[in-house]
Amino acid sequence: MKQPLSLTWNLDSLYPGGSASSEFEQFLSALEADAAKLADEIRNAGVPRNAEETQALDGIIGLLQSCSGRLTQAAEFAECLGAQNQQDKGAVRLTSRVSGLRARYEGAVSQFENLLRQTADDVWSAWIARPEIAPLAFVLSESREQAREKMSPELESLALELAVDGYHGWSEHYETIVGDIRIPFEDKDGTVRQLSAGQAFNKLSDGDAGVRKEMFRKWEEAWGEAADYCADTLNHLAGFRLKLYERRGWDDILKEPLGLNRMSRTTLDRMWEVIAANKGMLVSYLERKAKLLGLESLGWEDVDAPVRSVSRTIPYEEAAHEIVAQFRKFSPRMADFAELAFNEDWIEVEDRAGKRPGGFCVSFPESGESRIFMTYSGTPSNVATLAHELGHAYHSYLLKDQPVLNQNYAMNVAETASTFAEVIVADAQVKAAGSREEKIALLEEKIQNSVAFFMNIHARFLFETRFYAKRREGLVSAEELNALMEEAQKEAFNGVLSGYHPHFWASKLHFYITGVPFYNFPYTVGYMFSTGLYRLALQEGPAFADKYDALLRDTGVMTLEDLVAKHLGVDLTRPDFWQGAADLIAEDIAEFLRMTEDAR
Repeated sequence: MKQPLSLTWNLDSLYPGGSASSEFEQFLSALEADAAKLADEIRNAGVPRNAEETQALDGIIGLLQSCSGRLTQAAEFAECLGAQNQQDKGAVRLTSRVSGLRARYEGAVSQFENLLRQTADDVWSAWIARPEIAPLAFVLSESREQAREKMSPELESLALELAVDGYHGWSEHYETIVGDIRIPFEDKDGTVRQLSAGQAFNKLSDGDAGVRKEMFRKWEEAWGEAADYCADTLNHLAGFRLKLYERRGWDDILKEPLGLNRMSRTTLDRMWEVIAANKGMLVSYLERKAKLLGLESLGWEDVDAPVRSVSRTIPYEEAAHEIVAQFRKFSPRMADFAELAFNEDWIEVEDRAGKRPGGFCVSFPESGESRIFMTYSGTPSNVATLAHELGHAYHSYLLKDQPVLNQNYAMNVAETASTFAEVIVADAQVKAAGSREEKIALLEEKIQNSVAFFMNIHARFLFETRFYAKRREGLVSAEELNALMEEAQKEAFNGVLSGYHPHFWASKLHFYITGVPFYNFPYTVGYMFSTGLYRLALQEGPAFADKYDALLRDTGVMTLEDLVAKHLGVDLTRPDFWQGAADLIAEDIAEFLRMTEDAR
């Protein structure tokens, strides 16, 4: 691995010049022309009446795939520009332009799906059996079935166009709100800094209880001041979505998110049932944690607080070497890929003002590359996040030679790949701990993920489900949203906390994402799925790496249930696999409780 590693990513290798890039302008112009050509060709195409006539549509499918890959490339580049500098107005304009282009492309796709919908079943069977089309059979069949459950192509196209300044416009407005959030923080030397939302969020898990408490007070206050704007935004997003579902004849708010995640309601319900039955172990953990922190019970701001501090800050380069080393123990291919990402400057980690909060990974189909975004401050949690995002990038890397349409995997399996990579590193850190105190700290870091996915994410799911039910009746005020949020948190945490975070709905970006509705439960599915996979990896040893890669390569062309049945021989609609994952988590909690029995 090269030395030194860059703390900032290289976007110029994609398109030099940032939001003013002339190369990106040319790329967008060419894409806009091809998208218009695609729309014309689809408009003039006829429904095939026999297998021979389907050949006339091969060119359309090829252009459709080309436009899809380039559209993703454009959208991700614009997102990276906006994330690295929230004051980049050029990036905002590019995002809006790409959103408009996406709407036109999706309108054309809607017209093409109508051709699929109208194709007779016998012709359809012959069409997808052709060698040129067979690799795309799953995705095309999925599109055909979805088209049968939507409005007419004309209405779908109109809805997509209106969504640019409506649905997606409100999502972009939320980014403006977040970009203006500033929270004062006094350093130890007395210097007062105005922190961005991302910088302030990192202080919420500070080891100093005083810092946590004060920052949480200021955090709630800041989002309270923005609450009315956030409530307007959330209400309009939900209103658009509900009206669209109504016109499509959909009465289940989870129909679209479950479809996008290619999983059944039965599987989701079974997972939540297992989680509910196993929350008691986390209640015991949180009660023990309160004692270790010298508290009668934990407040919301204490949930992520460390009970033991790792004695030193972990330098970025050390974290990179550790991640690569642990990946190599599981899979040389994964390790080689991680080295590539570090060496090619695909990762943005610099701790500076003006960046978007949080972390993400995006992939560029045209370039066969990824970019990772986060703010690194040297904590074990940062190391875990870095491994997590590299897991996403590795997933995309395994699919880069697949047809573009087959690279579109669902969020739940995306979070499986990322969380699996994260647990490889986290488990290794625990086992290699140099002292009892360090082991407790690192073990707790792992268990905190369980709290997040079993409880925090569950609270988000409960909140959003109830919010949409209430939104059907009319606008929901900021005060009502606070009440719904706190009620959901109390239920999800089994009432173990002494205080909650009523403005969480305002501060969490995930509620405002338009690309994937219900941007919450897929995280828990991914966590539980990855934990179950890791349990099998421990049992099967080095041979599991090949099975893992094969599973990831199929994630774009199978439902979750079929994927697991094929590669693992498991039925996800039964509790066994989910309970196996919970049992592995229970081992960590039992070890933590054993090591902290002397807590006062």
